Amino acid sequence: MFDPVQLRTFLAVSETLNFTRAGARLGLSQPTVSQHMRKLEDTAGRRLLDRDTRGVALTDDGQAMATFARTILAAHDEAARYFTGSAMHGRLRFGAADDLALAQLPRVLRDFRRLHPRINLELTVAQSGVLHRRVRAGHLDLVYIKEATGQAEGHLVRRDRLVWVALPGTPVDPDAPVPLITYQGTSLTRQAAVAALTEAGRPWRITCKTVEVNGVLAALRAGIGIAVLPQSLVPDDLVPLPAAGLRLPDLGDVDITLVANPQSPAEPIQALTDAILGTGGR
Repeated sequence: MFDPVQLRTFLAVSETLNFTRAGARLGLSQPTVSQHMRKLEDTAGRRLLDRDTRGVALTDDGQAMATFARTILAAHDEAARYFTGSAMHGRLRFGAADDLALAQLPRVLRDFRRLHPRINLELTVAQSGVLHRRVRAGHLDLVYIKEATGQAEGHLVRRDRLVWVALPGTPVDPDAPVPLITYQGTSLTRQAAVAALTEAGRPWRITCKTVEVNGVLAALRAGIGIAVLPQSLVPDDLVPLPAAGLRLPDLGDVDITLVANPQSPAEPIQALTDAILGTGGR
C-alpha cells in the first residue's frame, strides 16, 4: 500500500523537519521531496505534515506514520536481505566455550545470521573439553574452544597468555596457600593452575568451584580468591596479578582454536570460520 521510497523520504523529512535538508540526505531535489510527500498523503488520506513559512512539523497522523514507516521499512529491508543474500542453507551446530562466548562472538554470530539467513544456526555453550568431545562424536559441526599450546588439532585463531586474575584489593598472601577459584571438574585453566602450583611447590586451596565462567567471575568480584583466565578475556573491573611479587608460577599460553567435524557440510563451516577469523576471534 505504501511506497517504500516515499516512506524513506517521509522519515528524512520527519527527522530534519526541512524539505531541502531531507533531499540532500537522500540525494533528491526539493521538488521531488514535495512530490513524494503529496503522494504519501494522498495514499494515507490524511495530512501528515504542517508546512508554513517557519518550517515543517508533524501532525498527529504524521507521528503515527513515522512509527509505521520504521516498522514497514525494517520488514522491507529484512526481506530484501533474505532474498538477495546468500543462497547457503541448512543447519550449523556450533559450540563455543563459555568464556569465549562473552567476548565479541555475539556480534559475529548476529552478523553471520544476517548474512546467511537460510542457515539454521544452533548454538551450544559449554566448557572446551565437553565441546571437543561432542564435535568428535559428531554431535556438533564446529566448535570454538581453548586447547593446550602445541596440542591443538583445530585451526588456530590466536594464541593467548594465561594470567592470574583477581579483583583489585583481593588479599593474596605469598606465604599462604593460594585461594583458587576454578571450574568444577576437568578444565584447561584448572589443569594449568594446579600443574603450575604443584610444580612450583606452592600450596593451594579451592575457595569456589563452579560449572561456568559467570560463576568464576562472580566469585572473583566477591574477592574470595583468584582464578586463571586468558589475558584477552580479563574483564575491565578485574586485573592480572603481578606473579613474581606474590610467588605465583608462570602459566604459559593457551591456543584459541576452531575444530570442525570433517563429516559435516563444509560450506557453512567455512563461512562461520571466515567470520570468526576476520575478527581475530575477539
